Amino acid sequence: MILRELAARLGCELRGDGDVEITGVAGIEEAGPGDLTFLANRRYVPLLATTKAAAVIVGPKREAPLPCLVSDNPYLTFARAVAMVRPGPRPAPGVDPSARVDPTAELGPDVHVGALAVVGPGVRVGARSVIHPQVVLSEGVEVGEDCLLHSAVQVREHCRLGHRVIVQNGAVIGADGFGFARDGDGRYHKFPQVGIVVIEDDVEIGALAAVDRAALGETRIARGCKLDNLVQIGHSVTVGEHTVLAGQVGIAGSSHVGKGATLAGQVGVAGHLTIGDGAIATAQTGIPSSVGPGQVVSGTPAVDNRVWLRSSAIFARLPDLQRRVRELERRLESLTEGLPRPREEE
Repeated sequence: MILRELAARLGCELRGDGDVEITGVAGIEEAGPGDLTFLANRRYVPLLATTKAAAVIVGPKREAPLPCLVSDNPYLTFARAVAMVRPGPRPAPGVDPSARVDPTAELGPDVHVGALAVVGPGVRVGARSVIHPQVVLSEGVEVGEDCLLHSAVQVREHCRLGHRVIVQNGAVIGADGFGFARDGDGRYHKFPQVGIVVIEDDVEIGALAAVDRAALGETRIARGCKLDNLVQIGHSVTVGEHTVLAGQVGIAGSSHVGKGATLAGQVGVAGHLTIGDGAIATAQTGIPSSVGPGQVVSGTPAVDNRVWLRSSAIFARLPDLQRRVRELERRLESLTEGLPRPREEE
C-alpha cells in the first residue's frame, strides 16, 4: 500500500512523498525500510532524526524529516493503520466437520464455526462472526454481527452478545453468580442464578475473564467497555459505557460502575456500591464504599488519591517517627518526675 492511499483511508493530511510504499508497521526505534511508525510522546522526538522508517504519523505541530501523516491523535491513527497494513487472519466462512451445530441454531451469512465448537439449541449467530475451535455457545445464546470468539470461550445459556464483541481465550460469560443462603445450622444453600448476562456492542473481554449471570434480571456490560485478562464481574453488576477494567479487577455482586470509569490493576470493589461516572481507582485500590463521579481514589481502604500520596510519603519514615516519639516521651517523663500530678476532677 502506498502512503497516499493510506492517508486517504485514514483521513490524514499527507506531507512529503505520497508514493512511498508501506509494507509493515513498527515502533519508532525498531522501524526499518517500508515500515510506518508514529510519534505520540515528546521524549521520542530525537528519534525522528535516526529512525529508518519509511513514514511516520505525527501531530499537527510536529515537523519530520521523512514523509508523514498528520493526525490529532497519532496513537489512535497508528492503531487504525496497523489494522489496515497488517490485518489479522480471518478463517473462511463455514462450519468445521468436527463442530456440533444444533439443527435449531441459526447462523448468519459468512459465519465461521471452528473445530470441536458446540452451538446449542436456539442459538443465533450474526453475520460474519467467527467462532473459533472449542467455543461453547449454550442454549438460547445470541451473538451479534462481526463478533470474534477465541478458542475455549464459553457463553452460557440465554446470554446475549452485541455486535463487534471480542472475547479472548478461555473467558466465561454467564457462569452462576456466587449466591448462597445460610440456614440456622450454618449450612449454605444455593440461590438459583436464573438471570442472564448482556454484553453490548464493541466490548472486548480479556482472556480467562469471568462475567457472572445475575441471580435475577441481568448483569450488563455497556457498549465500548474494555475488560482485561482475569477480570471478575459478580452477579447483577452493571458497568457503564466506555469503562476500562484492567487485569485482575474484581467487582462484587450488585455494584454499579458508571460511564468512562477506570479501575486499574487488582482493584477490588465491594458489593452493592456505586462507582461514579469518570471515577478512577489506581492499582490495588480496595473500595469498601461508594465513590463519587470524577473522584480519584487509591489505597486500602480507598481514600482520595492526594491524601494517599501524602500518606504514602510518610510510610517509610514511620519507624523513625516512632523512635522519636518514644524518646520524647522518656524525656518528658524525666522532666516531670517528682512534680505533683494534676488533681483529677471530682
